[in-house]
Amino acid sequence: MAEKSIVDKAKKIFENFLLRQGSRKTPERFSVIDELYALPQDEHIDVEGLFLRMRNKGYSISRATIYNTLDLLVECGLAVKHQFKDKVALYEQALTYKHHDHHVCNQCRKIREFSDERINLIKEAMGEEFSSAITSHSLVLYGDCQIPDCKNLKLV
Repeated sequence: MAEKSIVDKAKKIFENFLLRQGSRKTPERFSVIDELYALPQDEHIDVEGLFLRMRNKGYSISRATIYNTLDLLVECGLAVKHQFKDKVALYEQALTYKHHDHHVCNQCRKIREFSDERINLIKEAMGEEFSSAITSHSLVLYGDCQIPDCKNLKLV
């Protein structure tokens, strides 16, 4: 869960973004920030999960509002959107985002984050080889679950 000052900072950034865009500042949009930033920092959530979470807490909000707000949060740098293999889009908070890569289990669908300095060495080498200033990358590794009695395992 993000601390209050992080959430306040995110709301201020979003407010300024909406003003520059000429968009409305609605309570529903800001409630999406509250709920996204209430998640553990390494958690990823889809629109349906966020919708159910918010409905269970008594928010009156539509899926369309959540979709649109998440798009705006991605645009202004407050959320990161990921599209893993056959999964729906997943989002995570971005204000305190430190670049990381992902491992997705083919069996249980659990997403694990990792960082490895060797990837930056590869990125630099490829930048030199292609005469390119590499500014970002995305790496997702897929594998089969080897965790005994995995609670996330979905039997087919």
